[in-house]
Amino acid sequence: MSQPVLKVENLRIELALRGSIAPVIDDLSFELGAGESISFVGESGCGKSMTALGIMGLLPDKVGRIASGSIQFDGEELTTASEKRLRNIRGNDISMIFQEPMTSLNPVYTVGEQIAEVLRAHRGLSKAAAWNSAIELLDAVRIPNAKRRVSDYPFQMSGGQRQRVMIAMALACEPKILIADEPTTALDVTVQAQIFDLLNDLKRQTGTAIILITHDMGAVAEMAERMIVMYAGRNAEQGGVEQIIDHPRHPYTKGLISCVPHIMATLSEERHDLTEVAGIVPPLREFGQDRCLFASRCSMVSQQCLEKRPPEIDFKGGQKSVCWHAEALK
Repeated sequence: MSQPVLKVENLRIELALRGSIAPVIDDLSFELGAGESISFVGESGCGKSMTALGIMGLLPDKVGRIASGSIQFDGEELTTASEKRLRNIRGNDISMIFQEPMTSLNPVYTVGEQIAEVLRAHRGLSKAAAWNSAIELLDAVRIPNAKRRVSDYPFQMSGGQRQRVMIAMALACEPKILIADEPTTALDVTVQAQIFDLLNDLKRQTGTAIILITHDMGAVAEMAERMIVMYAGRNAEQGGVEQIIDHPRHPYTKGLISCVPHIMATLSEERHDLTEVAGIVPPLREFGQDRCLFASRCSMVSQQCLEKRPPEIDFKGGQKSVCWHAEALK
């Protein structure tokens, strides 16, 4: 990979919890190249969205902080950047699409006004120029009759259309990185496919790098070139999407893949029951312990898993797994 547009090294993010400190992100490292797409995968509570908020400088006020590590954007360190500098980067160089557009869009302003506000704030466009650009952006994200719909309020649009408006806002300033946090939550499968097609097309046209946050392995296969499997705030496995899906090297990754339903090739072929990953993600108070945090849910658990944090093991093709039994998985 060429010079990364984003480089995260040994990132640790902590939250204050009733007198104690929990490392919600624990020693996370990865790189993102220009025009590349990478996906963060894992159950709710594994740290995917918190990673995105850390990159954006939007951690919960007073309770969240970056305790250690580095986040570099185009070689610039963001962990020590001023709030003024971060505000300039957000929406301009790094944009984010949040899970639920109805709570992210202001209900008392038209969608055109909200897109235009981004352009006026970051690009200094006049009111008329920003409005015309808002129409062009709505057209680019395939909203029919953009010239008319630009004057609509969020409640007048469907869920899929509101998500397209969020994408238009995020891409208004042609960012180098787009973070999409569960961008198709609560949308039907047809609209999901349209949103993914749209993001792929826009990535090819603009060269924007994409970080996709999801729990959906189908979305990962559709959108990403590389993936990072998160568990309890830690990187469990990372590498090329095809390589990991074909040969997972962590029991948690293997469990996630096994949960995906498959359509049988023939009607006569027996469909097996879906497997499940037993148990739940541990509570935040257990994050950061010096052991494998997946041990209580793992069928391959051994004594060393309960006593010591597993090492990162490298495999061919850039695949990495943090598991004592990674080499035994076939």
